[in-house]
Amino acid sequence: MDFSGAFSWMNIRFLLEGLKVTIEVSLFSIIFSFLIGGLTGVLRFASIPYLSKILGLIIDIIRNLPLLLIIFFTYFALPQIGIQMNIFWSAVAALTIFESAMLSEIFRAGLNALPKGQMEAGLSTGLTYVETMRTIILPQAFKSMIPAIVSQLISLIKDTSLAVIISLPELTHQARIVYGQNTNYVLPMFVMMTFMYFVVCYALSLLSSYLERRKYSY
Repeated sequence: MDFSGAFSWMNIRFLLEGLKVTIEVSLFSIIFSFLIGGLTGVLRFASIPYLSKILGLIIDIIRNLPLLLIIFFTYFALPQIGIQMNIFWSAVAALTIFESAMLSEIFRAGLNALPKGQMEAGLSTGLTYVETMRTIILPQAFKSMIPAIVSQLISLIKDTSLAVIISLPELTHQARIVYGQNTNYVLPMFVMMTFMYFVVCYALSLLSSYLERRKYSY
């Protein structure tokens, strides 16, 4: 083991470049999966004939597939039907598909947890269904969803490491290149990867705790 050599500025900068890609992929995936998962969760909660069941079937299929298989699908299979994406967007697409299914269930469960009287009370005041959802149901449900959503987003950040299989230059990929050049760097690289992943994920955990305290302070 050679910690001093492994932790040279050149290697650290190389890992930071990988961490930057990890964060970028995570941010795009979080935004897209939050929007898609929220929309599908609300649509399933609304129990629209046929649509809710179709969405439920699709979500159940995705949730029971390995993320690695979805990554292979977006990178290798989609180009076969004319959908061309580079490595970065293939990883974002795969993570978005997988995490949207997970978040959809979180949204649906959060909405179902509210008393049915909330919807009935909103409609009785003259609000439309959409207005009741927007002003009464979603704000209340979202507060209870925060811990589960943040936990799922933390998992998303860690799942970016699976994109190493398609050579996405994220943190794990960069670390493999470094210790591939010198086997004495294997343990130091794993220590540094652990530290970097921990810092990012722990920051999200702190954010979750802060939002949770805010929820109970109202």
